[in-house]
Amino acid sequence: MKLDRILPFARSLLEKAVQPGDIAVDATIGNGHDTLFLANLVGPSGRVYGFDIQDEALLSTKSKLIQHGMIDRATLFCNGHEQIAECIPPLHHGKISGAVFNLGYLPGGDKKVVTAPKTTIAAVDQLIHLLEPGGIIVLVIYHGHPEGAVERDYLLKYVRTLDQNLVHVLQYQFINQKNNPPFVVAIEKR
Repeated sequence: MKLDRILPFARSLLEKAVQPGDIAVDATIGNGHDTLFLANLVGPSGRVYGFDIQDEALLSTKSKLIQHGMIDRATLFCNGHEQIAECIPPLHHGKISGAVFNLGYLPGGDKKVVTAPKTTIAAVDQLIHLLEPGGIIVLVIYHGHPEGAVERDYLLKYVRTLDQNLVHVLQYQFINQKNNPPFVVAIEKR
């Protein structure tokens, strides 16, 4: 297949935006795969800020980072992503080159603990202002469960209202697949 699948496409956007020495955010660290990916991109002189409200996610992510020798590149917060602006030091405001959200629930975790439109939109809104010009926010939207469908609808309504003079917004989605496959919304700051 020549078309990128959803997760490789999301990662390719981040690879274009995040360089060694940069600041990046994993707004939903989950099992730590994206945090590790970003830590590799920012290199030894960069920093990744990771957020999750579940101890299980933080422990899994910390373990992955230690296993790969990258724990010193990341700061993990047991906080909701709606607190990004409060948690990231002011010295890095306006300097974030890439951020990623994998919305829904923690794979293998409690499916009752899900991301919610109000906090996700608050986090995205904050991140837009924390990005450097050319910085990218990648939202991977899993909408195959009831709460995910609600979050999808609110997010799509929100991103359609963003000022095109401030950001470009892209939606990447396979439209002929069954079972509500995930899709990407990418926001690039101008």
